[in-house]
Amino acid sequence: MAWTWRFEKSDGTETEPALQPEEFTTQGDAESWIGEFWKELLEGGAAQVTLFEDTTKIYGPMSLQADGA
Repeated sequence: MAWTWRFEKSDGTETEPALQPEEFTTQGDAESWIGEFWKELLEGGAAQVTLFEDTTKIYGPMSLQADGA
């Protein structure tokens, strides 16, 4: 199983992230990574993210803005 993030603009269209993540082996690793790099991703043009386990959507879209806007 692989855990991956989909990076999106505020309108929901997919965008290339400022930092390219690896495929994560656990949900916790994926969430830790987003927690560490969300500011850089937001500054690079990603407004929200969605977490997938293989092809199954786990949750999202989740805003990267600190105020949740």
